[in-house]
Amino acid sequence: MFVHLAIHHPKPEHTDDLLASMHRVDDAAQGAPGLIQIGAWRDQRSDRLVGLALWESQEAFQASADQIFQAVADDPFDQWCEQPPDVFHLTKP
Repeated sequence: MFVHLAIHHPKPEHTDDLLASMHRVDDAAQGAPGLIQIGAWRDQRSDRLVGLALWESQEAFQASADQIFQAVADDPFDQWCEQPPDVFHLTKP
């Protein structure tokens, strides 16, 4: 299994914009070969938003990532976010 985890730091006035963008990614990923689960989450203790995607393999993620993220390629993340997201690619040791 492979996990793509992105922790976003939206400006408070753009939280809804960023969340909508994350949902567009979720929609674009539907039906991708090897995708197990994908979703956007809101941290209850902060303003952070978390994107979590579980894949059968890193290869499956890599084969679909460009197409999936094309759905939000024109979104103004530099205006919506306090800083770039923290992105993790996780595998079990």
